[in-house]
Amino acid sequence: MILVVFLIAYLVRRRLDSLNAISGDELWRRWFRQGTVVKAGRESSIGAGLFLIVVPALLAALGIYALGLYGWRLAAYPLEILVLVLLMGSPGWRQVLEPYAEAWREGDMQAAWHFIQERLPANERGAAASPEIMHLALSKALMLAVFQRFFLIAFWYVVGGIGLAIFVRGLVALSEQWPQAGARPWYTKACEWFSWVPVRILSITFGIAGDLSGWLRESRAAMAGVTKKASEVLMISANGSLTGYALDPARFSRIHQDEWASFGGRSLSAVRDLLSRSMLVWICALALLVIAGVV
Repeated sequence: MILVVFLIAYLVRRRLDSLNAISGDELWRRWFRQGTVVKAGRESSIGAGLFLIVVPALLAALGIYALGLYGWRLAAYPLEILVLVLLMGSPGWRQVLEPYAEAWREGDMQAAWHFIQERLPANERGAAASPEIMHLALSKALMLAVFQRFFLIAFWYVVGGIGLAIFVRGLVALSEQWPQAGARPWYTKACEWFSWVPVRILSITFGIAGDLSGWLRESRAAMAGVTKKASEVLMISANGSLTGYALDPARFSRIHQDEWASFGGRSLSAVRDLLSRSMLVWICALALLVIAGVV
């Protein structure tokens, strides 16, 4: 049933994303309001944040275990679907990318920047000195958001169940939304620990779902870098897996000068298609694991 549960939740979540409905980030933001007030000198403490994600994760895991213990495991599947739908998803991206691509097509880079600036990490919002840098920053933010809100959750749900999926998604939310900025670096580091294996599996998936020969040329830099962040692995792997210089705007502008106006939209479409095909590969792999009795 794990395949059916995830597949239903994924399809529902994709539909909600297209409608820009039910943001899991907003739910986490409201839950974290309890951490807005701390004692002086305790701004970097991580205990309160961890407590707020361990509690729902533990309650969900115990609830599922109790239902199974009393022979009501079937009743837990709708609950898991609901929780996965709330954990996954990146609503709002479509409403940002479409006007961004249109502004790029019209050559209005200032308007394009205004459309996407809220989607970029705070430390990169002032670094977009050129259209090329701006576009690469957006592509990296898009891939990282989709990875953390779909692939990361899928991996840990299959490995450890719904409780672990809630915990890992909570870490992502803490790294982005915890009211005390001093504690966020630790949460970000914890996210990198939990992302290390799944992001490298996704890197391999990019090669399967994209240009395998191009991925093989770049794979050593992505896979061998033990300390590379998840966003760096994603960018290196996607760049090798995509054709037409979709993530190399500088080279594209030199080779296809007449098509530069369409680069922004074409590049984003290529990235989104690669991510969608990669999820299809993961679903097929999960089906094989279920058939083999591994999960």
